[in-house]
Amino acid sequence: MAVVAFVGLGNMGGPMAANLAKAGNDVKGFDLSSDALAKLEEAGGKGCASVAEAVTGADVVVTMLPAGKHVRAVYTGDDGILANINKGATLIDSSTIDVQSARDVAAAAVDAGMNMVDAPVSGGVGGAAAGTLTFMVGGPDAAFEAAKPYLDIMGKTIVHAGGAGNGQAAKICNNMMLGIQMISVCEAFALAEKLGLDHQKLYDISSTASGQCWSLTSYCPVPGPVETSPANNDYKPGFAAAMMLKDLKLAQEASGAVSANTPLGAAADELYSAFCDAGNGDVDFSGIINKLRGA
Repeated sequence: MAVVAFVGLGNMGGPMAANLAKAGNDVKGFDLSSDALAKLEEAGGKGCASVAEAVTGADVVVTMLPAGKHVRAVYTGDDGILANINKGATLIDSSTIDVQSARDVAAAAVDAGMNMVDAPVSGGVGGAAAGTLTFMVGGPDAAFEAAKPYLDIMGKTIVHAGGAGNGQAAKICNNMMLGIQMISVCEAFALAEKLGLDHQKLYDISSTASGQCWSLTSYCPVPGPVETSPANNDYKPGFAAAMMLKDLKLAQEASGAVSANTPLGAAADELYSAFCDAGNGDVDFSGIINKLRGA
């Protein structure tokens, strides 16, 4: 098995790294949180004091970081990954960041003699723990083939979306659709309430009719119809509204960069901005139904 360095051991990265360790890999990790490092060691990995220590001697590096600026710094800084990793290593960035940062860091990795893919994920914390994530992967064919055995350990569905940055492009397009769809489902249930239509009746009809979508059938924003949805747990995330807003803003940034017309994406960005500004960033993104109700 391989020596795998994992940088960024938060809610998503921690269980992903644990699955790599459980599969028999020698996992070394770095995070700013001592608690996160302790959890990695409980899962069979080794906590390190720096990025450089974690990646030295590694065959594979996986990163899960908050934003493009962090990815750039961790990969290209003087004490970062590219300065300390052996040539020929495989680099996997599973952060959700802007497309241009992904492409710039990938170019720097190629120049340094590395295989690199951008591989953002869908599936949430539950999917990370269960090893059932969906990976949307951008990068050359050879880099994808080198990364895939490790992605297979952490995920269930692995899709090669094309060249460098295309994984990020797929992620932000997907999550823009998700944000728009969730608002539409919430609006429909809020209207149904005003009209005296029962939640379950609307669900039973729309889940088998033309209104069917994932936000309805897998993540229904009202208690009752979908037992596992956060609506049944006081809208505890799940997928926090602040994370949805981050993805919507990335989509709007990309839209502006290529002069794409995304008016519903822009509207979703505005609604989630207002929702988060009102102190709801840590609420599940389906909780926006309460804003639409006027609560």
